[in-house]
Amino acid sequence: MSEVVRLTFVSHGMTDAMAAGRFPTDEPLNALGRRQVGAGIDLRGADRAYCGPEARTIQTADLLGAHPQIEPRLADLDCGRWRGEVLGRVPPAELAIWLTDPAQAPHGGETVVDLIERVRGWMESLTAERIRVLAVTHPAVIRAAMLVVIDAPPKSFWRIDIAPVSATVMHFRGHAWTLHAQP
Repeated sequence: MSEVVRLTFVSHGMTDAMAAGRFPTDEPLNALGRRQVGAGIDLRGADRAYCGPEARTIQTADLLGAHPQIEPRLADLDCGRWRGEVLGRVPPAELAIWLTDPAQAPHGGETVVDLIERVRGWMESLTAERIRVLAVTHPAVIRAAMLVVIDAPPKSFWRIDIAPVSATVMHFRGHAWTLHAQP
C-alpha cells in the first residue's frame, strides 16, 4: 500500500453532445471519443476503479480496461430541463444566472454548490484507507474536485477546462488534498 491516497480522475471521451455544444444526455462515446480512449492512459497501480453511472463514463472505463464499480456520486452535473438542449437555445438570462451564481439552477437540476458538496463527500470517503483510486467521470466532477482540493470558491468552477480523456491526479496526505502535476 502507498502511504497516501492517490486519486486519479480521468475525464470521459468525446460524445456527440460535446461536439455539437449540447447539454449532455446519457449518450455513449462517439467515434472520436473511442479513438481518444485508445490513445491510452496508464492505469498501473490502481487498487480500485470507479466511474459515474452514465454510458459515456462506463464505456471510457471499459475501453481503458479499468473494470470499475459504478459510483453515483461521480454522476455528471444534473442540467435538469436543459438536458439535450443546444447551448445557444437556452435563454441568455437563465444561462447568465447559472454561469455567475453557483448556488442557482435555473434549469431545475443541480447547483454547482451541490455538485461540489457531493464530490467533497465522495473524496472524504476515500481518506480512511491508503489506496490508489481511479475515477472515470465528467469534466464537471473533476472541476468540483479541483475546487475542493485548492479550497477555491464555487464561482471559480467555470474557469477550469478539462479535456476529454485527460488525467488529473490528487493526493491525500494525513489531513489535506493536494493537486499533483504529472510530467
